[in-house]
Amino acid sequence: MIYGERIRLRAIERRDLPFFVQWLNDPEVYRTLYVRFPLSLEEEEKWFAEVMQTHPAERPLAIEVREESDWKLIGNCRLFKIDWINASAELGIFIGDKSYWNQGYGSEAVFLLCRHAFETLNLHRVYLHVYEFNRRAIRAYEKCGFVLEGRLRQARYSEGKYHDVLILSILRPEWEQRRK
Repeated sequence: MIYGERIRLRAIERRDLPFFVQWLNDPEVYRTLYVRFPLSLEEEEKWFAEVMQTHPAERPLAIEVREESDWKLIGNCRLFKIDWINASAELGIFIGDKSYWNQGYGSEAVFLLCRHAFETLNLHRVYLHVYEFNRRAIRAYEKCGFVLEGRLRQARYSEGKYHDVLILSILRPEWEQRRK
């Protein structure tokens, strides 16, 4: 497990899937993700079986918050598309439990995942894609040191119009500088 000040990241388990399905079928949650169609538990179980066959470093991690004497699942995150030759990976995250939005849990999860990427996996670059209208996520990424690297113009069609997709990244030297 990867522990932070208020959260921990742990391996996802089959018992987490009903929560993921509930969250990924919520329009407020999925509007900022690549999810486009209603998701069934059966589909999520198929995804789970497939993702468990990937390299352990690319498997999703549950985001949990300490509540009294127990932990509560609020979302998940992962590093994927790991390129071991070029030492880079893409980062993905979502906080599905909306009662935990705007409290810094996403920023803390991104920080922990970056620390894991640079200090455990020995990666050099972590990047991500985010929709231009997802200001909450962009603030969380910038807070962790991500910088705008590029823009995919009008690459996302959502809610009746096209939106740019931003590419943000952080390099290990930038991470190390921020850690000092």
